[in-house]
Parts: sequence; structure tokens; C-alpha cells
Amino acid sequence: MINYEILDLIPQRTPIVMVDKLVDATDNYALSTFIVEKSNIFFSEGKLQEPGIIENIAQTAAALTGYAAKTNNQPVKLGFIGAVKNLKIHKLPSENSILHTTITVENVVLNINIVNGLIKVDGETIAECEMRIFIEE
Repeated sequence: MINYEILDLIPQRTPIVMVDKLVDATDNYALSTFIVEKSNIFFSEGKLQEPGIIENIAQTAAALTGYAAKTNNQPVKLGFIGAVKNLKIHKLPSENSILHTTITVENVVLNINIVNGLIKVDGETIAECEMRIFIEE
């Protein structure tokens, strides 16, 4: 069980926080949840828009990195999206949708994490991509 508040694990702050809770984490895997609200900065036309989807995946990766740092008594580091590849958004989530986002770390090269992200709502895949995230030293 993850006992950290999400703001202890990620560097982002309101209004850009796109993860509510880190549900599970291992060395190379994380699962987060996020409830879409119409007050969200990326909510428009009744849906969470593409930038919110991308940021949700990136922040799930950030939560994993932050969790690893916290469990090793190290400071949480900043990360920056370097590239997004093979982004497929099958469906934009509506208000009150609960995003279940998983990331899997495929490789780490120097200070670059290469992750695969997948978002599901009610068991249906709504988005997926590969992301390269630069971690600040």
C-alpha cells in the first residue's frame, strides 16, 4: 500500500496536478488514478483534452520516480517530457471518469526514462503512448 500523498511524490502543483493517487508501484511499474472534473484546466467541450491525457501519463511516471526517491530517503527530482511517440487517443474521457493509468519503465539511459503509458476508463483503453522523460540531476 502506498502511504504518500500525491503532492509528496510529484513536483507539479495546482492547477496542473493530473494524478489523484498512486495506487501501486514497483521498480518499473506504477498505477495511478485520477477523477476528471469539469474544473480541470484541460477540460473543454465536455471532455478532458489531449494535453491532460499526456500530462496524466507523465505525472504517473513522475509519481513512480518520486516514490522511489522517497522510499530511499532522497529528494524528489524534476522531470521533463522529452518526446512522446506513438500517441494513440482512442477516446477522450468525460466528467467524473476515473482514469486508471499504468506506466512501465522500458529502459533507463543516463537520466532519460523511456516509459510506456496506458490509460483505461471502466476497463477500456482510451490512450497509450511511449514517452521519454528527462530527469533533472
